[in-house]
Amino acid sequence: MFYDRTEAGKKLALKLNKYQKNKKVIVLAIPRGGVPVAFEVAKKLKVPLDLIIVRKLPMPDNPEAGIGAVSETGEIFWHPQAKLYPKEAIKKILSEQKEEIKRRIKVLRKGKGLAALKDKIVILIDDGLAMGSTMRAAIKTVKKEQAEKVVVAIPVAGKEILKIIKDMADEVVCLEVPLFFQAVAQVYENWHDLSDQEVTEIMGKRQCLLSKENFLS
Repeated sequence: MFYDRTEAGKKLALKLNKYQKNKKVIVLAIPRGGVPVAFEVAKKLKVPLDLIIVRKLPMPDNPEAGIGAVSETGEIFWHPQAKLYPKEAIKKILSEQKEEIKRRIKVLRKGKGLAALKDKIVILIDDGLAMGSTMRAAIKTVKKEQAEKVVVAIPVAGKEILKIIKDMADEVVCLEVPLFFQAVAQVYENWHDLSDQEVTEIMGKRQCLLSKENFLS
């Protein structure tokens, strides 16, 4: 459905054109995969881009699957199956992911705190939603930070998770809802896991663009 995340971001930006140059808007990417998608959206809309750090809480016996997610502000979303695991195992997983969040804030956001979101129109972007755990934790966080409006924008999502997200967010923009959908990677021809370096390079490019736009305005 998409060649890569850059193409997906450009297509997504076209559906969000009504927010172009809106000074109340901020785009928040969920790293790492959401960053190149969000970069194209923020560039097209000429609005700020920042990161919201959220981590999946992996199952103790199957790290590829998740039992929930935790955000940098401590907001947690749990799947019901989390109750099936010992409390000590859950506590360990939560502690590990909180440490990873601290690391990512230091590396990816240079130690800066979450952007001020009060009274903002926040566009939350990831490269797709399968289980949607991290997005649900991100929405809870943005609402806690008193955003005026929460917009979720994704290139692809499963049918069931899309219904859930529509109930949580004020607006949802989704380009594709495949009939048989198992993993986000299946809709991208060119897919790889982004590195920290790739994320910081993309964010650096956005800062340069913002400086030029401010100079020209």
